[in-house]
Amino acid sequence: MLSSLTRHRAVLVCALPVVALLAAAGFAPLPYAVAQPGSTANVLGSDKGKPVITISGAPVRKTSGELRMTTIIATGPSADVFLGDVVDSWFRTDRAVMPRDSVYPAGKSDQEVERRNLEDMVKSQDAASQAALDYLDEDPAKVKVTLELADIGGPSAGLLFSLGVVDKLDGDGAGGDLTGGRTIAGTGTITADGKVGAVGGVSLKTQAARRDGATVFLVPKGECSDAQAELPKGLRLIPVTTLKGTVESLRALNKGAKVPSC
Repeated sequence: MLSSLTRHRAVLVCALPVVALLAAAGFAPLPYAVAQPGSTANVLGSDKGKPVITISGAPVRKTSGELRMTTIIATGPSADVFLGDVVDSWFRTDRAVMPRDSVYPAGKSDQEVERRNLEDMVKSQDAASQAALDYLDEDPAKVKVTLELADIGGPSAGLLFSLGVVDKLDGDGAGGDLTGGRTIAGTGTITADGKVGAVGGVSLKTQAARRDGATVFLVPKGECSDAQAELPKGLRLIPVTTLKGTVESLRALNKGAKVPSC
């Protein structure tokens, strides 16, 4: 049988490697990315002095209200994230910790990721324009849409771009604004045939939206639970699945009619 002193020494000897591993972990980079609420941009307005949406070949309405696309900021694929960063982020509602490979393709440099994000944005803009013109029965050979938004990549602004085109060309379909004069934010990819897709980071995007004055947030229906997780006070969620359904929900909101909710 071990004496009390011997047992204490044995525990100490066993604990030393664990302490050493924890100490090493504190100084070793971990395979995570840390994200936080990013900027928002009104697609009905201007960015760096240029209109975000420019339309030729059809009459364009003067709009009021705002349609704000939302973003998150995440540490880059080559950024070092340490244990202290991870622990701190776990206890904050305005931070999210995610496996790096779930955010960025493995083995890609910062430059490669940035280039891919810009390519995705261009594709998203093309799909957004086509979806909006198809919804409005406009001839894309006659009506040209140009979308410009500097320094933002990825496809998650697709839905908001489409809504911006619809608002500028048709409003709510009855002479009013699609926004109803509100500041409306949201997120979601869009396909050329008007289907809305999930994006990720929704709980952080709702915080960015409310910070910048939004009272309504359009969220892909499958991400309702994520959006509700840290939902800021005063922000109303509207789940969406298609461009057509989103426009109908905004029209109903303007009329005070029943609107889908998460």
